[in-house]
Amino acid sequence: MELVKNLKQIKIVKYFLIILLSSTLLAISAKLKIPFYPVPMTMQTFVVLLIGVCFGWKLGGTIIIFYLLEGIVGLPVFSGTPEKGSGIVYFVGPTMGYLLGFLFAAVLCGIFKFDKNIVLNFLKLVLSVSIIYLLGVIWLGTLIGWDKPIINLGIKPFLLAELFKMTLLSIIITLFNDKLYILKK
Repeated sequence: MELVKNLKQIKIVKYFLIILLSSTLLAISAKLKIPFYPVPMTMQTFVVLLIGVCFGWKLGGTIIIFYLLEGIVGLPVFSGTPEKGSGIVYFVGPTMGYLLGFLFAAVLCGIFKFDKNIVLNFLKLVLSVSIIYLLGVIWLGTLIGWDKPIINLGIKPFLLAELFKMTLLSIIITLFNDKLYILKK
């Protein structure tokens, strides 16, 4: 019985470390600005989807929830923090829809089965990342008004960067498909 208890404790510690390290990687990906056209690119959406692919919908979703909670309590994990504010005030700002979209995108990516078909992998990733932008634009329109050019503000500047990231991630998933499913069940 003691062995079973020890194994459960080890499993809990392992999951906690995975959540902590993955949310840290996501925070780092939010802070790195890569020069790109027409706006600088972060690798946040790349890491969000990679988390879903590697850890499945349950653990992947848990990682994203942990990341969001870190930002809500005031840790500077989001892209514009602390320069543009932090905590709940930043969270409910213009990017809240995108941040919530991270959760749904990681969960969807965690549900999908990826294989050696690069085209299908790419389409699954595009569908997953589209949820981020859909929720982002809905929140942005609600916040600043539907009479504003929300598509031009909330989607269009990021399309080339997303195309690049989804292509790169599709290649990685296709080449290393059997090695990426770390804890996906």
